[in-house]
Formats: sequence, structure tokens, C-alpha cells
Amino acid sequence: MTIPPLPDPLPADVLALRQRLPRQPAPVTLAGRFVRLEPLDVARHAAALFAVSDGRPARLGAKSVPAYDAEALIWRYMSAGPFATPAAFAEELQRQVDAPDGRCFCVIDVTHGQPVGCYNYLNNVPESLKIEVGGIWYSPLVQRTVANTEATLLALTHAFDLGYRRVEWKCHALNERSRAAALRLGFRFEGIQYNHLIVKERSRDTAWFAILEEEWPAIRDLLEMLIETGMHG
Repeated sequence: MTIPPLPDPLPADVLALRQRLPRQPAPVTLAGRFVRLEPLDVARHAAALFAVSDGRPARLGAKSVPAYDAEALIWRYMSAGPFATPAAFAEELQRQVDAPDGRCFCVIDVTHGQPVGCYNYLNNVPESLKIEVGGIWYSPLVQRTVANTEATLLALTHAFDLGYRRVEWKCHALNERSRAAALRLGFRFEGIQYNHLIVKERSRDTAWFAILEEEWPAIRDLLEMLIETGMHG
């Protein structure tokens, strides 16, 4: 049997990034035309985020949504929620803010300056130059709009500009909306890890997706095209 050779070592400048990138991604503000990702501050953002994610009627400029089922539309496949009180919601946000290997962002609607959701870097592994985007949710006010497409473009651009070689997207295998979004945004399906987690006292199978650095230029063009043409979902 022929034993295949190992790949060549990576360039020295690539390997050096492993020591320079912090375990907790640095706080940055990522600004787009439609949304802005800014480091989440519980004292400043929690009340407004709770108001657009707890099922009560909500408004964003001229757009409004009636009362809705927050568990079904936002929290069913998330690791926490729905939340009975603002205090419980704020506690969960603080846990995300404090994650030693993550960075939690508040998604701000640029036109109205209003918080509309959350976006996270997760499971940062700088020694392997890989990071995950996840913990992503939006108020029904901006679901199926350009918000997630542009937020993902901002997050991916920043990650690959920093030198990451792989960005992952994981979701509950039953979360058809998230799986469809990952594919629409250019992530490649890599398979399902069964009995991966126990979440909310239930077994969770996890669908894995990823984008590699060599795939990124074409995917960046795709995302910019989706934003320009108003294609979203």
C-alpha cells in the first residue's frame, strides 16, 4: 500500500498569524449600507433587543409586525430562549459577551439606528486559523430582508481579512431555515454530526457548513450581487 505524502508546510507568515490572533476576537464595528455590527453592550442594547424579540407587536420605521410566537419564529433552535423576563434575556446576552472564544455583536438597522438582532463569532481557534459564525437571530421586523446577507458579508470579510482559513456555520439539523440560509450565502454542506449536543434537555444533531479561504473571493462576489439585486430570504 502506498502511503500518501503529507501536504507541504504552510508559509511562515500564515503560521505566524496563530500567535497574533487573540482567543477572544477583538471588538470592532463592522459597518454596511443596511446594517451595522457593533460589539454588544448589555446595558445599552438589551432592552431594545428584548422589545423586538419577545413576541409583542414591534415597529421599525413604517414597517410593523403584530404579536407573534417568539419561540417559533426566533428561539426554537437557539441554545437559549425564549425569555420570560428582560433580566433573563440580559443574563444570556452577558454570557455571550463574556465568552472567552467569541464576540457578540448587536445588529443595528442603519436607517433607523435600531437594534434588530444578534450575530456572533464563536468557537474561535486561532491556532488552526478557523472561526465560526453563529448565535444569529433577527426580529421578525427584518427576517427575510437584506439584513442577514449583509451582516454575513461583513462578518466573513472581517474574518478572512484577519487571515482565517476556514469559517464555519453550524445549526440544528432540523432548522431548515438556517440550513437554507447557509447554502444561499455560499457555505458548503459538510454533513451531520449526530447526538452532537444536548440543548434544552433534548438531543441535537448538528448540520455543519463551511467556507474556505480559497472559496471566499467567489462567495464575496455572490453576496455582493445578492445585496445589490435585493435577493434575500
